[in-house]
Amino acid sequence: MTATATNAERKLAYDPRLTNADLAPLEKQTWGSYNIFAFWMSDVHSVGGYVTAGSLFLLGLSGWQVLVALVAGIGIVYFFCNLVAKPSQQTGVPFPVICRSVFGVLGANVPAVIRGLIAVAWYGIQTYLASAALDVVLLKLFPSLLPYADVQQHGLLGLSALGWASFTVLWLLQAAVFWTGMETIRRFIDFCGPAVYVVMFLLAGYLIARAGWGAIDFNLGDVRHTGWASLPVMFGAIALVVSYFSGPMLNFGDFSRYGKSFAAVKRGNLLGLPVNFLVFAVLVVVTASLTVPVFGELLTDPVATVARIDSTFAIVLGALTFSIATIGINIVANFISPAFDFSNVNPRRISWRAGGMIAAVGSVLITPWNLYHNPAVIHYTLETLGAFIGPLFGVLIAGHYVVGRQRVDVDDLFTMSPTGKYWYRKGYNPKAIIATAAASLVAMVPVLVPALADVAPYSWFVGMALGFALFSLLSRVDR
Repeated sequence: MTATATNAERKLAYDPRLTNADLAPLEKQTWGSYNIFAFWMSDVHSVGGYVTAGSLFLLGLSGWQVLVALVAGIGIVYFFCNLVAKPSQQTGVPFPVICRSVFGVLGANVPAVIRGLIAVAWYGIQTYLASAALDVVLLKLFPSLLPYADVQQHGLLGLSALGWASFTVLWLLQAAVFWTGMETIRRFIDFCGPAVYVVMFLLAGYLIARAGWGAIDFNLGDVRHTGWASLPVMFGAIALVVSYFSGPMLNFGDFSRYGKSFAAVKRGNLLGLPVNFLVFAVLVVVTASLTVPVFGELLTDPVATVARIDSTFAIVLGALTFSIATIGINIVANFISPAFDFSNVNPRRISWRAGGMIAAVGSVLITPWNLYHNPAVIHYTLETLGAFIGPLFGVLIAGHYVVGRQRVDVDDLFTMSPTGKYWYRKGYNPKAIIATAAASLVAMVPVLVPALADVAPYSWFVGMALGFALFSLLSRVDR
């Protein structure tokens, strides 16, 4: 392919076994800083994000210690997101395609499938959480539905009839938004994040009016850790923040590819991560701390909080907003990723939309409401798969910045020719796969061994560091 060839001519030369219209480099990159900022707002502003932020203030640390941990954790996420964003923004290709430069044109299916399976599980769980918020609205408006919310009276496979109805409605709504394409998704997430802020400020204002400013307490629980003894707990809080964002962080290239420039992506990351996350965390604490004087108990679930308000309109508005927000994070974090990942496995037969629908159907088959209520299953499935995210991230970053020296030959990402730069050995880079497997095994040990439970929160860091070091070493020895 000559240097003067047009984009159309270059794409015609791409091997159809490796490309389709969704995986090919973008002709136009139109997302600005606000779009990236809104992406992170949608990722943070959900029931899961609310509970996660609130839980940090229940670790027995003082308010300032938690804020330091938040700043450190979200700073790490911001740094790594910029690293993983750059290659996809510069080439205009999604996460599984950029992985070809490190794992090989066929070996890239290893990280793609792992990330896709994790997203399928969490997609189902997030849809279930959003449907629970919708149940609150329906029961408030139609109290006669209460018997149908009882799984013992009207249930199937562990979910009540009302739960099935709510889950199905939200499943279809998410599928409809996804099916319309990335432009509609962009507009949807542009709306979701700010909408939650409006409701959060209204909720905080309502509680302040009831309890007064003096009732706000940044120490939601008892302060049990001070001095040097607080450092392990603070490090655990930092790890929790990084772990919460590890999934979207790994495949952030699926979104940074749409950025107008890398500078715009970095500005969006700065606004959406350190700035936005801290404001949201403060709002969570203000709201949660005021539930004690107003309702007589600490509530860390926003849906449970709005359900206590003596206003049908407020309950409906709050619950619907949190449902919409959860839909936003679900589409962003758990729908788009497997859409690209599964499409990458067989681009000729699986389009981006087909990949997304595979994930959607799989999310029902795993009956996520049972996963959510069974901590043992979550521990041995989601956390075990999650232990792979760190090694994958470490290998990808090492491959692009250390081994590849930030140079990517886009045309060779789409060729099955043995002379291609990323063919390696029959399409697979054994060094990347060995480094990933070895690092993942080590990272999984603290997750699976109860005696090492204190190390388990750091499995992402352990896996990432080992993956980075092993792949760098193996590649250096080879050279």
